[in-house]
Amino acid sequence: MLTRVAKVDLDAVSFTGHALDNPTVNIHTAEARQILEEAASVLRRGDPVAIPTETVYGLAADALSPEAVAKIYAAKNRPQDNPLIVHISSLDMLRRLLPGQKIPDIYLPVIRKFWPGALTLILPKSHLIPNAVTCSQPTVAIRFPSHQLCRALISLSDIPLAAPSANTSGKPSPTLASHVYDDMNGKIPLIIDGGPCMHGLESTVLDGLRKPPAILRPGGVTWEMLSTVQDLEGLQNYGTDFREEALEERPTTPGMKYRHYSPEAEVVLIEGVGATDADHQFDLVVRQEMAAISTTEGPRPFKTFGVLKATSPSSTLPPASLSTSNLDPAATIHTFILGSRDSAASIAHNLFAGLRALDALGCQVIFIEALDDDKAHMPGVAVAVMNRVRKAAGRVIKA
Repeated sequence: MLTRVAKVDLDAVSFTGHALDNPTVNIHTAEARQILEEAASVLRRGDPVAIPTETVYGLAADALSPEAVAKIYAAKNRPQDNPLIVHISSLDMLRRLLPGQKIPDIYLPVIRKFWPGALTLILPKSHLIPNAVTCSQPTVAIRFPSHQLCRALISLSDIPLAAPSANTSGKPSPTLASHVYDDMNGKIPLIIDGGPCMHGLESTVLDGLRKPPAILRPGGVTWEMLSTVQDLEGLQNYGTDFREEALEERPTTPGMKYRHYSPEAEVVLIEGVGATDADHQFDLVVRQEMAAISTTEGPRPFKTFGVLKATSPSSTLPPASLSTSNLDPAATIHTFILGSRDSAASIAHNLFAGLRALDALGCQVIFIEALDDDKAHMPGVAVAVMNRVRKAAGRVIKA
């Protein structure tokens, strides 16, 4: 299959009318209209299209067609018991997907405050949603994205779209169209290039049907933001406040059961780097580990290392910068700067791109510095960053 990449300018799309209930999409250039209408045609015939969202690139297909959904699973090589998130472009479309067309009351304040945006809600499933989307669960995960091109495509096709991340299952999620092409070339007909994703991590997943309500997957809409919303008092974080074996065996949302976000390289997480002289402490632990690995006897000596690190707030190094140095004449270190330690949002934006960049350089081991995700010290997005890093890591070292 020939995979085409088509770039669309974000400024070519805008919306008028009621922002939530039934917004009207306006497409300002003939080129953008042609590409988006072509993508809508591909979706209506039952094939997947890779699309940008504000979180990561998604692999989208008709959420109401079991045959189209099966093509998502096949292209990603995704486990059949890992459910999908459905994306909508209006509350009118949402109501059509719910039993009795009724939105649960607990979600109304959340929707008014955070939609469109990077928040997924666990909702009752109607007969319209095939079991292939929910893995036969009685609930479905739905979100209303804020990205202009994603919303426009859903509106043009008039189809709710199932859209997991547009990568090979288990690999780092794509935040650029080039990442999607690396994984999906020859597997899908079309990739819409909308530039880099704004957030860089997948959406927050909120289950307000539980008592008490719970965040099942952390993201850019944080516990601190949600816990102040009406009727969400006592909000819990899955994995820190509680765990359920049954929920992990039969998850209601992606990101709970399987290891994710892993490059080809072994990922080593380094925890416990103190706030004082953190750069020096982290570098010291990394070099000790590199030296130990490099001298290990075996048929495949490790000679190319990657480092994903944050910098002190006073550093002048820009985020997403890449440098190379030598450990010894036969070993190379590639260092990717994620951002400043006081900006978890910057680190989140660059995390998956950094993993992919170091993988592309042939790194055999990638060391990642842990953030302090204790809510008392660095709240919010740091929790989401460490959720992804811990799922990617094959080994953890305490500094």
